[in-house]
Amino acid sequence: MRVITVCGSYKFKKEMMEITEKMTLEGNCMLTPIELSRENKETYTEDEALTIGKMHKEKIKLSDAILVVNVNGYIGNSTNSEIEYAKSLNKEILYYTDLIENKM
Repeated sequence: MRVITVCGSYKFKKEMMEITEKMTLEGNCMLTPIELSRENKETYTEDEALTIGKMHKEKIKLSDAILVVNVNGYIGNSTNSEIEYAKSLNKEILYYTDLIENKM
């Protein structure tokens, strides 16, 4: 069993949920971003946004790997910083597009 943190843009929520379910059924422990209760993430205070980001990085720290949900190759700034953080911790980086190409 591997512990894997899911990273990616919320606009790919559907794809995140599908790949998380599939990888869970394959025996992986999947850590996902929190479900934001507010429609607009800009309504969070700066401190709240920092806390959300910090907690996601804690998940990365606990993980063996991260799974970047990069639909059509898209990686935003926040996700890119998570990739760099994971690399600094020598975590394995998995990409959604690679898993899809290999028929998951």
